[in-house]
Order: sequence, then structure tokens, then C-alpha cells
Amino acid sequence: MRFVDEYRDPAAARALVSQITELAGDDHFKFMEVCGGHTHTIYRHGIEHVLPPSVELVHGPGCPVCVIPMGRIDDAIAVAETRDVVFTSFGDMMRVPGGEGNLLQAKARGADVRFVYSPLDALRIAVESPDRDVVFFAVGFETTAPSTALTLLQAREHNVTNFSVFCNHVTIVPPIKAILESPDLRLDGFLGPGHVSTVVGQRPYRFVPAQYGKPLVTAGFEPLDILQAIAMLLVQIREGRCDVENQSPRVVKEDGNPRALRLLAEVFELRPHFEWRGLGFISQSALKLRPEFAAHDAELRYSVPGVRVADPKACQCGEVLKGVIKPWECKVFGTACTPETPIGTCMVSSEGACAAYYNFGRLHREAAVALGRPV
Repeated sequence: MRFVDEYRDPAAARALVSQITELAGDDHFKFMEVCGGHTHTIYRHGIEHVLPPSVELVHGPGCPVCVIPMGRIDDAIAVAETRDVVFTSFGDMMRVPGGEGNLLQAKARGADVRFVYSPLDALRIAVESPDRDVVFFAVGFETTAPSTALTLLQAREHNVTNFSVFCNHVTIVPPIKAILESPDLRLDGFLGPGHVSTVVGQRPYRFVPAQYGKPLVTAGFEPLDILQAIAMLLVQIREGRCDVENQSPRVVKEDGNPRALRLLAEVFELRPHFEWRGLGFISQSALKLRPEFAAHDAELRYSVPGVRVADPKACQCGEVLKGVIKPWECKVFGTACTPETPIGTCMVSSEGACAAYYNFGRLHREAAVALGRPV
């Protein structure tokens, strides 16, 4: 398949693995892939298994579904169970557990919860059902926030008064900073998120080398993208450099997408603080609607509990999201917690590290154990 096979060429992969092995030598390097999409590429294609033992990859908080705390799920359920409300959501959020169950269970109890592919789908439902109040569960980093912003502008332009948004959009820089300031983890560099960077560009990451002395390489999502980004990190380290580099200039530009950034600035403003699963409260790490869009703000329109809910004691999603442990090191991974019976968000989301490892990584680990390789 043209433009896909080129990024999965076995000969090119072997050459990159040889280069990585030579650059790493006998030292040990630990790199974090921030984005959950990278995690799935790594497991699906066995990248972690072919890397030399001297290069370790750990998984970061770049899955937007995984970082939503249980209290916000309970808030969403409270809105969904409000009389005459149609609550719309992406599919990933339907089975994320809160303290009061999940959205699918709310639907089973009688709430009108519907799966949509985009916020524009939710707006269309509102237009077609003027006697119902339609709420869209907005989740995601700067990647998906522009589509929410555009939908809100259309709702205001066409005076769709029965449409509102329960906003849970988060931003990428604050959690990276929280990771760097965590005493639990020593990192040598980052694989920067590709999707988010198509919007925000490269500039926001410059604080990583400037303040913390760590290199960052923004990577694409194909196997050769990941391998080349790892090689670029090692080249920087061996040359004594510490920069922000772009492995994927085919889609990521230095200044990102100016039009999308203008949309975000027009519709959203930063929250003073927001709770992240596993990371706690991080200041100015999430978005809320500007006062001009108060009529479309579900948090102002409906009564929500707003109560902080602690994660189950058995769940170690927080440690997985911070890269402190690998998914299989969680006490309930693959036993009490599976994709069919998830306890934590990392097992639910299509970008979650636990789901990725459960679906793609277990056989690689068994093979590594059989070969006597570290896991």
C-alpha cells in the first residue's frame, strides 16, 4: 500500500535497529513516549521487543481518555441522567468507570446516551430534536479541541440554543512538566506527540531541553517513525546536544496550525486547575469555555456533583500513566482488570497502555522471558 508500506519496510527497520544498538552501546537509556498512539504502535509492531536491552521505553500521560478522573465521569453521568437530555459521547468514553458506574450503565438505567463520531454529529442531533437538550462530552488534547471549538461557533451562528458542551479538553505541556518534576522517574528523553503537535507545533516543547536538559523528538505513528525518533534522541545525546527536533515534518510544522490555534483562543480559556488521573491537580492544564459561550456550557446549565472520587485501591493506572510501572506490573492487570471488565481507564481506551499491552504485548513478553531478555 503506497505511503504506508514505506514506513514499515523490514530492511529499513533492521538498519535503524542496528544504528540504535550501536549508539546505545553498553549504557542504559529510558525514553518516554508521551502519546498513547505511539504506545499502540510500539506494542502492535513489536518495537519494544526488537530494541536492544539498553533502550527502555516507558509510557506517558498522552491518552486523553485515560487521564479523566472518576469524579468527572460521575459529573457526566449526572448530566446524562437529567430529564430531557440527550448525552452524546465518543465511544471510548462509554465504558470508562466512575464512582457511579459508566455511561453505558447509565444508558441501561434509562438515560438517553448516544455514541457519535464528532461534535458536529451532536449538533445535528440538536438541530433535528429542538424539544431536547443535547450535550456533547468533549474530551481530548489540542488535537480534538479545534473541532469542538468549530462546532460551538456554528451553534452560536445558527442560534442552536438546545446544544451545550461538557468540556474536558486538556493541554499537553503541563503534564509533561509534571512528569519532569516527579521524583519517581528518571528519563533521558521524550518521543513527542505527533497528533497534538500538528496543532500546537514544536515551540511549546522548548522548555524541555531549556529547563530540564532533556532532548525531545516529535515522532509520527508508523514503526519506522518510532525507530528513527529513538535514533535521533540517541544521536543528540552522543553528540552532547539537547534540542527539540522534528522527525515528522510531513505533518508537523514548527508553528503548528495557526488557524486551529486561533479557534482555540476564540472559544476556550485555561482553567485555574484540573484534576488528572494519577497526576492529581495540575494548574492551567485544561480548557473551559469562555464567558461568551456560557449559554452553551453544560457545567453552567446543569447541576453536577463536582466531587473528587478516589481511584480503586487495586488500580495502578496512575503509576502506569506516569511511567513508574509497566502495565503488567499492576496487581490486577489481566486478572480482575481486562478490556471486558476494566477497573481503570488505561484498560478501556483505544490508546490506553494497558489495553495496548493486553491486546498486543503479552506474547512479546513471553518470548522475551523465554530468551532470557529483561522485560
